[in-house]
Parts: sequence; C-alpha cells; structure tokens
Amino acid sequence: MTPTQKQRRQRLLRHWLGTSAVFSAPFVLASAALVVAGSLAPSYAAATALLATGGVAALLYRHFRHIAELQDYVEALGAMGLPERGSPGQLPPPPSDRGGKLLATGLADVIVAASVERQKRRAELQAALNGNQAILSSLPDPLILLDEERRVVRMNPAAQAIFGERLLNRDISSLLRNPTLTNAVDRVLAGGEEQVVTFPITGKIDRHMIARVVRLNEASLEGSVVLLTLHDVTGIKRAERMRADFVANASHELRTPLSSLIGFLETLRGPAADDAEARDRFLGIMHDQAVRMSRLVSDLMSLSRIEMEEHTQPTAAIEVGAVLDGIVNGLQIRAGERQITVERTYSQLPAVVGDTEALTQIFQNLIENALKYGRKGSHVRIEAWPVSDGTTRRGRRLDQPSLAISVIDQGEGIPREHLPRLTERFYRVDPARSRELGGTGLGLAIVKHLVNRHRGLLEIESELGKGSRFTVYLPLAGSNRGSQAAE
Repeated sequence: MTPTQKQRRQRLLRHWLGTSAVFSAPFVLASAALVVAGSLAPSYAAATALLATGGVAALLYRHFRHIAELQDYVEALGAMGLPERGSPGQLPPPPSDRGGKLLATGLADVIVAASVERQKRRAELQAALNGNQAILSSLPDPLILLDEERRVVRMNPAAQAIFGERLLNRDISSLLRNPTLTNAVDRVLAGGEEQVVTFPITGKIDRHMIARVVRLNEASLEGSVVLLTLHDVTGIKRAERMRADFVANASHELRTPLSSLIGFLETLRGPAADDAEARDRFLGIMHDQAVRMSRLVSDLMSLSRIEMEEHTQPTAAIEVGAVLDGIVNGLQIRAGERQITVERTYSQLPAVVGDTEALTQIFQNLIENALKYGRKGSHVRIEAWPVSDGTTRRGRRLDQPSLAISVIDQGEGIPREHLPRLTERFYRVDPARSRELGGTGLGLAIVKHLVNRHRGLLEIESELGKGSRFTVYLPLAGSNRGSQAAE
C-alpha cells in the first residue's frame, strides 16, 4: 500500500466512524428517552443502541469499502500509460464488491473511457508543447517572451547565446538598457499596436538589432503576453560604415603614390622623354609606388572582410603551435636577410578555438613586424603559455581560460604615448620609416579585429631602447565558452 493509499484509508476510516455515529444517533437518543420515561430497561436500551450502531456501521462499511476500491482503481488507471481501446490486458480489472455489482453496471467502462480520453488529450498536449519547443529552439533569431510586468519568462537558445540565462525572471530593462526598446514594450503592454525599433547592444563586440514587439492573442500558461523577436543587422551596419570608411581611407592613402605616378608620367612624356637614365630611374620608382598601392588595396579589402565577420566567432579547435611553426619556417629567408634569429620557447601547446587562416594572418603580421622593426643581428622570441590565474601580464582579467602567445623583438621600442593608438587604421609612429619599409599602416588594425573575432585580447608593451612585446590571448578549446563555440 502506497503512502497516499494509506492516508486515504485513514481518512475514510474517520469518515466511516463519524457517519456511523451520526446515523445511529437517533436510535441511541430514542433508547435513552424510553429509559427516562420508564418504558424500557437500561440493559435493553443499551443492547438496542449497540445493535443499531453496529448495524449502521456494517451497512456503511460496505459503502466506504467500495469508495476506497474505486479510488484505488482510478489511481491505478491514472498511473498507467496511454492504453489502446479494445486491447485486452492493458487495463487493470475493476474491483469486486464481494457479491455486489457496483462496478459491473457500466461505471468501470465510464471510468476507463474517461481515463483513456484524458491520457490521449495529455499526450496530444505534450506533443504540441514539444513541437512548439522544437520550433522555438530551431529559430536562428533571438526570441524572448515577457509577462505583464516586463519580466522575461522564456528565451530560445539563440537569445540565451547572446544574453545568457541570467535574464530569466528579470525585467527586460535590467540587461537591455535601451529606452527605445523598453518604451516600445510598455506601449504594447498598454494595448498599443506592434512596435518595430532599432537599437545597439554595446559590449566587447557591438551589435545592432531590429526588435519586433507584439502582444500575444492570449496569455500562455506561464504568463507570457508579449513576444519580442530580435534580428541581428550588425553585418549590414558594418557594411554601410565600412563603405564610407573605405572611400575616405583609400582616397587619403592612395593620393600620394598616385600623385607620384602622375608626376613621373608627365615628366617622362615631357622633359625626360629622351633621357634613358631618367626613364629607368623613374620606372623603378613608379614600380615601387604601384606595388605599394597594390599592397594597400589588398590590406584594405582584407580589413573590410575581417570587420564584416568580426561578430561571428570561429568554432574549430586549432593547434596553434603548428600555425606558429609554419609561419616561422616561411620567414626564415627574410630573417636571414635581416640577420635576425627567431627563437621559439614553447613545446606542446593546448588547442584554441579559432580559424587557421585568421590565426595565420595574426601571427604573420606580428612576426613580420618584429623582423621589420627589430635591430639587425638581434633576436625575435616567441613565447606561449596557458593562463591559469585568469590575469594578463598587465593585470587585466580574462573571462575564460586562455593561451597567451607573445612576439618579442629587440627593436628601438615605441614611445608610451603612441601605444593606445597603434591599432588604429593608418596610424604610424614614424610614417616616413613605415612607408620606407613597405608598411601600409593596417597590419595591427587587422590583428586587432581578428583577435576580437576570436573573443581574445591583444596587449602591447614596449620600452624605448629595448624593444616591444605583442601578446595575444586566445580562448582555450577546453574552456566552457570555448567548448560552446566549438560546438
């Protein structure tokens, strides 16, 4: 007997005794009245009352026993899975009333039919809920359900990937602190029509969203009354801004080499038309300027593509040690020309979440810069180590287990005031020397955006007369956030 059945039997026993006492009370009172009137002896009165009470209790016992058996039967039906109509052996047999026909008059059939129908309706409802959940989970755009108090009742996985589950049961304004959005939600809650608003989400990677706020026709069981859908238009916004930036930057950077080419061409067509020596010298300069323009356009196109993909984190687990080894081996000739020795102090490195091509571009730029600006006959050292305490060399906190990779040169160093701006487009500490060495002013900007795409961190340290250290922190493939990305 289950604890529930035991409690029910105890409750029925109390009801049986109480009901028996109520129904036998008239006999007891009548007997007592006859004793008082002298018409009946007390012994006969006691016997009559006892007989009446026992008879009533016996009659009521069968009734309450049937109720108990009926409750047990209904409980057994409820605990079963969904039976099929007409399937023998699927249902428990109805209880017997020891000669009576309480459940043989069709009541058992009615109970079974009601139980089967209830189970079917429950299965249909569960299937509908599972289907709705599958649809919500597969939607690529974030979806949030709110109640009358603006609290978040439910989110799909796309929304959880951006905001995390900490938003559940909290006011929407506690995370999306944007008056335009919250005002739109308030207008819909107040009975207004559907609202469509555009707003930014600021953070390590800025996003731009279009939000659609609409009121549901009926409140759900969990209290949802407003549906908020978000559409990420970051790529569109970035493309618009990059088009404008590209025109401005390209026109500025290409003006000098184009002016040189035009000037030399005019000279060759005029005063130096018959000067073979001047023609050879000018053609060499024109070739260098054309190569510079080609490199500049290539870097601009690369940076534009990288910025468009910056909000999309890579997902693969990459052996970064193999990437570094390939780059160093490919730059041995250039290092030999500069009489620079490249030292590698790492051995076995853990995998990081990243993209092989992007990681190659990051460290290719950093190592090439170290060879370009390092002193002749010096060393370039590459160090790598897991960050176990979650803190960078400069004391910044990392929000995930990471691998640190440093590229260290022995160049002239960079003045402290220039360090914050090194990753800006076209920013150069020494423009003349940078152009002389073939720099476009975009290398570190490319590195910064690629590191951001990996949800990593770039730190720059430098000391005049001693050299510079560029350290990249990348999330480990085994970390929680890293493993989520790798999925």
